Amino acid sequence: MSRFVPVVPAALLALALTACASSGVEGGTPGGSGLRDPYFPKAGNGGYDVTHYDLALDYTPGTRHLTGRTTITARATQDLSAFNLDLRGLRVEKVTVDGTAARWNRAGQELTVRPHDDLTEGRTFRVTVRYSGTPATVTDPDSSREGWLPTADGALALGQPVGSMAWYPGNHHPSDKASYDIEVTVPKGLRAVSNGELRSERTTDGRTTATWHMGRPMASYLTTVAVGRYDISRTKTPDGLPVYTAVDPAEAAGSREVLARLPEVLAWAQERFGPYPFTSTGVIVDRPGDVAYALETQTRPVFPGAPDVPLLVHELAHQWYGDSVTPKSWRDMWLNEGFATYAEWLWAEDHGGGSAQRTFDELYAGTRYTTPEENAAVWSFPPADPPGAAHISGSPVYDRGAMVLHKIRRTLADDTAFRALLRDWATAHRHGNASTEDFTKFVEEQAPEKDFGGVWEDWLYGEGKPDRP
Repeated sequence: MSRFVPVVPAALLALALTACASSGVEGGTPGGSGLRDPYFPKAGNGGYDVTHYDLALDYTPGTRHLTGRTTITARATQDLSAFNLDLRGLRVEKVTVDGTAARWNRAGQELTVRPHDDLTEGRTFRVTVRYSGTPATVTDPDSSREGWLPTADGALALGQPVGSMAWYPGNHHPSDKASYDIEVTVPKGLRAVSNGELRSERTTDGRTTATWHMGRPMASYLTTVAVGRYDISRTKTPDGLPVYTAVDPAEAAGSREVLARLPEVLAWAQERFGPYPFTSTGVIVDRPGDVAYALETQTRPVFPGAPDVPLLVHELAHQWYGDSVTPKSWRDMWLNEGFATYAEWLWAEDHGGGSAQRTFDELYAGTRYTTPEENAAVWSFPPADPPGAAHISGSPVYDRGAMVLHKIRRTLADDTAFRALLRDWATAHRHGNASTEDFTKFVEEQAPEKDFGGVWEDWLYGEGKPDRP
């Protein structure tokens, strides 16, 4: 992994910043180099709020070389003498703030930018970073791979939880969402697929450029770029929602039947969860050898080979729970996965499968999975308090998180009220962020006559297997 040797050494820059802050010549202070997330404390940065990303990427799979220009529009939330961006690897070539060259230095994943003049609180500014190199594949604490993943015919960029910093600089924490324009140039014959709507696609001098637009707020971990030889389908749902699917030719036959049901699944989800929160939908299906897991990348979930219907339901449910209503920190991951898992239970219940109660009972009895280890894992930690970064995608976050929702449903003892709660939660935090504390407060306010204390104490935060009433 290459590192740029800065013109201004880190130690000297730190002294300069300290001198500036203490001299009183300028009123700004450096923004924080992390948001102190419980599991990824250096992810994200303080002192500003991003409103828009404009990415221009040029990638050649044969050499694995990426050239990038990222322009970030942001608002200062304090008087700033310097601020940080998250960027892992890659060689930074130039940084400007509002068109004027800025000093900068690198330290691990932190790119510290010192604008020519301090930025006053409330000011909107634009920082542009030009960079190049071989983007990294990141191994998570749970041993899964993200970041920039080379594939058999191109590449796939995935970001959960912190992989997006491997291919563009930014404020890489789920609490800072923004709109996006993403332009990707690749060799002719390949396609570049991303989030949102395809605005243009043109080929010049042997290279094809695709421009994508995401107008709704999006957390950086939900961004994606897929480069390859895809079979492309552009259709609309019966109610007019654009559908864009990109399928690896090797997976086309196996995916056709399930993907034909995408409009049906979306219609069901809208009836259950409320209006679809975005202006387009679709999927990306790559080969299983290229990626090992599905991910709810916004408007266009990624699948490792042809999905089955429950997995399609899960990832589309995330468009409401996770993508539109995004966690404030990675400790709140169960608000993504518990909800999407419970959506699978509801789909089965509504389509002739087992009831949600039956699934709950199987998990409690330890008969849901084929091995004792898998069944025991459900109780290994509380869903709202994973013990570390390696556990935020653990079984309790998914299964026990869904069990929490079922306990809420049973406590309400009114399916109409429970349906309203799911819809109202998605509406109340549409295109925003929410924490576990926000959710428990919301539930209690929705049904003040009910006692949810035992649900929170035993099922959401309790250690081990609760005693069943």
